[in-house]
Amino acid sequence: MLHSMTAFARRDRDTEWGVLTWEMRSVNHRFLEVSTRLPDDLRGLEPIVREKMAAKLGRGKVECNLRFRPSPLLPVEVVVNKELVQRLVNASREIESMLERPSHGVGVGPLDLLRWPGVSHVVEANLEPLHQTVLALLDDAVSDLLQSRAREGARLKDVIEQRGIALEGWLAQVRVRLPEVKSRWKERLLNRIAEARLDMEASRFEQELVVLAQKMDVDEELDRLSGHIQEIWRTLNQKEPVGRRLDFLMQELNREANTLGSKSVDIETTRASVEMKVLIEQMREQIQNIE
Repeated sequence: MLHSMTAFARRDRDTEWGVLTWEMRSVNHRFLEVSTRLPDDLRGLEPIVREKMAAKLGRGKVECNLRFRPSPLLPVEVVVNKELVQRLVNASREIESMLERPSHGVGVGPLDLLRWPGVSHVVEANLEPLHQTVLALLDDAVSDLLQSRAREGARLKDVIEQRGIALEGWLAQVRVRLPEVKSRWKERLLNRIAEARLDMEASRFEQELVVLAQKMDVDEELDRLSGHIQEIWRTLNQKEPVGRRLDFLMQELNREANTLGSKSVDIETTRASVEMKVLIEQMREQIQNIE
């Protein structure tokens, strides 16, 4: 099955920690290039994300963006160093008693104590369950991306098959026309010899015909074109990525079509060569997006 390298996927999930959103964009590229953008608290997952993408995708430039909107109700545990607080309170009272003019109860308040270094600290929550949820959501998003690439790949396959069938049609027309072209050129050569009133020996005439036939012979090019098209049909049904192979076949098809045009001595054959090159270019443009 063909897979396009152009696709988009998005997955959201509302969790007890907050809202998670994966967004993925994929475009064509010679190799697999994965770029990630994760929140600071989840950046440690980047190597795992890259491994998962490399295991599922063969080629393409892929952007993986994760957005995390924490829940305002997320529980946060604040731990107070009671021993230190008691010492600070005792010290405050001792200093208060040493003053000539006591502050009459306006001493150190709770907020003042909380500002003191080491009085309190926030216990970091266990993020392992959140990490597992992020990776599970990543798997869902990658699955959506693959399905999108597969749907686009099926559309590209239809386009390539249509162009390939049209290419086979032009090949058939050229094959049918070749005997008529050769016969007409033989007749034209005879007429020119007669008009020039040349006395040419039969062996010499045959030699000229052989030389002309060699210059006009495109059977080999037609066979190669037909063989490349058959290889395209076979390649389109392979399961592994075939984009590079199809691109190589387009180069070979274009080379043979150019040779066919350069050997052409007939306007219809030249036209067929041009139409073939147009179809090949249309196929090549689509193949650039195939993985």
